[in-house]
Amino acid sequence: MNTLVAVSIVPIGVGDEISAEVAEVIKVIRTSGLPNQVTSMFTEIEGPWDEVMAVIKDATRVLADKGIRTEVIIKADIRPGYENTIKSKTEKINFILGNPDS
Repeated sequence: MNTLVAVSIVPIGVGDEISAEVAEVIKVIRTSGLPNQVTSMFTEIEGPWDEVMAVIKDATRVLADKGIRTEVIIKADIRPGYENTIKSKTEKINFILGNPDS
């Protein structure tokens, strides 16, 4: 079952600057082998449901295993029969807006 997830995994209570901790989380996601893209507030991951959820679990454990309180926000789009929605969704919008190469 193909799943596109927007996830935010954030350390709580470690100070104002959290870039180093977030980078550790992103490293786990990027090395998963699943299609992903990082934006300023969320990371999108696409793949089979169980694989995506396992990556989220592993990425969350990077912080939680250090004793860091961790907030996880997940939004999932489950669309049977579709793949590569991580790219095709934005391509459709860019086409409508007249920017097919964006």
